[in-house]
Amino acid sequence: MSFQNSIDAFMAMSMWEIVATLLGIAYVILAAKESQWAWPFAFLSTLIYTILFWEGALVSSSILNFYYMIMAVYGYLLWRKDAQGKRLHVTKWHGTKLFKIIALGLIFSCIVGYLSDTYAGARYAYLDAFVMVFSVIATWMLTQKILENWLLWVVTDAAAVVLYWKSGYYATIVLFMLYVILAIYGYITWRKAYEKHQYL
Repeated sequence: MSFQNSIDAFMAMSMWEIVATLLGIAYVILAAKESQWAWPFAFLSTLIYTILFWEGALVSSSILNFYYMIMAVYGYLLWRKDAQGKRLHVTKWHGTKLFKIIALGLIFSCIVGYLSDTYAGARYAYLDAFVMVFSVIATWMLTQKILENWLLWVVTDAAAVVLYWKSGYYATIVLFMLYVILAIYGYITWRKAYEKHQYL
């Protein structure tokens, strides 16, 4: 990836793509701060991406973003304060549970990758499947305020950087490198919140 390729890719971005990107960045920052308002930003960002990817014939990416839209509504409802003014707190998974989730994710990634490679002739099928499956898992964990979701996002977003580098989506590479940094920030912030709640 050359600097000029990155500049050309950014110049080629549509206004809607830029808006969706900015909304996506705002969503991650607000989620790291445990703000309920992260989810409206997520909804709008993924709504735009769903339409853009569908129009671009990227069906799997469009379906994945439609899933994100549903989870944005679910996350917004889940993060609201209840009638007693209580809200969802950050929780932590023990190693065994996290290991089982990761193992299941890898198995599903292999299955989806095999089907995509064998029947759809997809490029980088297994890497693409890995990114899709673990994005689904990490998003669900985020709605539940499970601390380790950010660690999964670090790995998944890093894998996405490799995928988009191989595919030539240079502007998207920069975005996902930023997502990796924001995921690390999210983990540090939520870990502090979790430890603080433990001592209350």
